[in-house]
Amino acid sequence: MNPPLVIVFPLFKRVTYLDFMGPLEALAMLPGAQVITASVGGAPIRENNLTLSNLVPLESLERCDVLCVPGSIDVSQAVIDETYLAAIRRLASTARYVTSVCTGSLILGAAGLLEGRRAACHWLMRDSLTLFGAIPDAGRVVRDGNILTGGGVTAGIDFALTLAAELAGPAIAQTIQVSLEYAPEPPFNAGRPETAPAECVAFVRSKEPPEHRAQLQRAADALHRSRPS
Repeated sequence: MNPPLVIVFPLFKRVTYLDFMGPLEALAMLPGAQVITASVGGAPIRENNLTLSNLVPLESLERCDVLCVPGSIDVSQAVIDETYLAAIRRLASTARYVTSVCTGSLILGAAGLLEGRRAACHWLMRDSLTLFGAIPDAGRVVRDGNILTGGGVTAGIDFALTLAAELAGPAIAQTIQVSLEYAPEPPFNAGRPETAPAECVAFVRSKEPPEHRAQLQRAADALHRSRPS
């Protein structure tokens, strides 16, 4: 019997559920997949009026085959949480694939895993990848070695299908796609800042927490201090 394919989603306070729910649904369909949702101390995670409980303590996980870090409009606490980042580094060192969705790539960056690597991110904060030595890429799914990153939020399903094809072949990935009836036909051409109305883009920009950029800089400074000169 083949060992399970262990896929870990490390969650954190203020995580965007859609960042990981879509990929989780798709990747859980892989043959032999064992999907683990975890948080620091196994603490419940809440978004809006939905709470996830019975999470695995992130510190207790020793290894995984796939590490998938979701994001949020506010990763300011995650990128300075050393317990969380230490677990990301430990699991990444064992993983066949190190991955992220949306601003989860900023967390990978804060953990020191993206130096010199191309990575995707939500358009709103893509430029902040440079703080961690990463190379921002506007692609919806970006691969650099064993690092696979998805762009903002809904790109998580594209990312998951791409990864499924890597892990189990195109036929399995397409079976997952048709199972999910993933055939997007958005009603508006407003999924990118280049095509969305300017007032809509401005509104999204206004929702970024005012301290967010400062916290990302703080995380980048801490990463640079930890490296030998």
